[in-house]
Amino acid sequence: MISKIDKNADRIQRHKRVRKKVSGTAECPRLSVYRSLNHIYAQIIDDVAGNTLVACSTVEKSVIEMVKDLSKKDAAKVVGQEVAKRALAKGIETVVFDRGGYIYTGRVQSVADGAREAGLKF
Repeated sequence: MISKIDKNADRIQRHKRVRKKVSGTAECPRLSVYRSLNHIYAQIIDDVAGNTLVACSTVEKSVIEMVKDLSKKDAAKVVGQEVAKRALAKGIETVVFDRGGYIYTGRVQSVADGAREAGLKF
């Protein structure tokens, strides 16, 4: 019998491997991306204190109105821009990017591009 490959388990292993080296501090927090089938979530985290400083996703009411007629890739870019605006408002200018074990293409790349366009530095 052929066993089905669990792609999410492989992603989690990649994520754990990267998280050994990538960590956010108060000066340079971590921009973490989670991608579900229909939505995308981004949050900026201070791992030393264990706090989420800024968060944004496509399930928030304010963002839903902005991404109503957009593709998932364009919606991801809007989420990146929105999380960057919120971060800059809190005085966060530089972050380290955590792609969450996902391949850096498509929606994950769009979040990063949107955040860069809005003024966040990686």
